[in-house]
Amino acid sequence: MKVKFRKLCESAVTPAKGSAHAAGFDLTITSTQEIDHFHTRYGFGLSVEIPKGYVGLVFPRSSVYKHGMLLSNSVGVIDSDYRGEIKAVFLGVSDIQYTVGDRACQLVTVKIPEIELVEVEALSSTERGEGG
Repeated sequence: MKVKFRKLCESAVTPAKGSAHAAGFDLTITSTQEIDHFHTRYGFGLSVEIPKGYVGLVFPRSSVYKHGMLLSNSVGVIDSDYRGEIKAVFLGVSDIQYTVGDRACQLVTVKIPEIELVEVEALSSTERGEGG
């Protein structure tokens, strides 16, 4: 499967996998914007054309622990009809921040199953039931 992408600025880096069997393509920061003392928005200078029937998921890279940061929405969702810049907002719990040129996130493309929701009066019972 081919996924089209577009560089939105000269400093944009072509997404690349860290290894032959990696699930995601690393995204490199091209811009930063401090939203408030705790939140920073990072732009990756890229837009993608996710094929119909798929979704692009933006996860933090595993190295995020070194920065004391959390992706504010846990995972970003890129629908197949979105054409804007890929961005991510991180919540910083330390003074260590990502900077332009750092690889901060990874893009994973996943097939979406065809699902039809059906409202019913009751669901089947299981051993777990409503237990958390």
